[in-house]
Amino acid sequence: MHRSGFACFVGRPNTGKSTLTNALVKTKVAITSDRPQTTRHAVRGIVHREDAQLVLVDTPGFHRPRTLLGERLNDVVLTTLGEVDVVVFCVPADDRVGPGDRFNAEKIAGLGTPLVAVVTKTDLASKQTITERLIEVSELADFAEIVPVSAVAGEQVSLLEDLLVGLLPEGPPLYPAGDLTDEPEAVMVAELVREAALDGVRDELPHSIAVVVEEMVPRPDHPRGLVDVRVELYVERSSQKGIVIGSGGSRLKDVGTRARQQIEALLGTPVHLDLHVKVAQDWQRDPKQLRKLGF
Repeated sequence: MHRSGFACFVGRPNTGKSTLTNALVKTKVAITSDRPQTTRHAVRGIVHREDAQLVLVDTPGFHRPRTLLGERLNDVVLTTLGEVDVVVFCVPADDRVGPGDRFNAEKIAGLGTPLVAVVTKTDLASKQTITERLIEVSELADFAEIVPVSAVAGEQVSLLEDLLVGLLPEGPPLYPAGDLTDEPEAVMVAELVREAALDGVRDELPHSIAVVVEEMVPRPDHPRGLVDVRVELYVERSSQKGIVIGSGGSRLKDVGTRARQQIEALLGTPVHLDLHVKVAQDWQRDPKQLRKLGF
């Protein structure tokens, strides 16, 4: 008997959903950051087993939207939830259940889809705190299973995988063997650049960075198949442009170096990465700009 289907991760921002996706797939398919709203696409990671194929959907976190971008991110989550076989509700062990968690629990409670709760980041909490969190989570909704997990330490990740597979319907594989994600390479390249750009910047900046890959062109005469990648980073204000670029361009150079290493690992070829920072005034609130930037 072979099972196949989709499991969607839901939770407020920064609950470890992307890290858990990467741990289950055993490679990096979703960007991670300690900043909220890191994930903006429903990234799919694919877990291949002899008895099953589990397709993981890592959505943006539900939140109370303040901008048009925020509304569209919530729409992505709701659309995704209507198309999956299991919903995985994530709450971090090192932070008490709060209004954001209850907001998410209310959203998923009436779906009619099997619900699994995961208490993440158990490596950051004591056993007593984890127990308290498990009790708090159990009161939020009618969960089929509640599992404490540390994606970073690899604790109970395999157990979670088995539980999710057990809730999938019988069926053939949905993706070819070897596929780890269905994201286009250009989207993953853009996400890797955005991850590098988010690292270490001021708290207000992540919401304001959008990344577009303008060009990915192999050099036909290059002996190792070098790929020229041109990327544009969009911010909302001129002051933010200065933050991204840094003094004398030092920060942008550092972003480029770290992103290029990740992109080369993804593509398996050397890369020449050309980064440009542009201002798109208040793009999060402008429908035309949002369309242009892929939202």
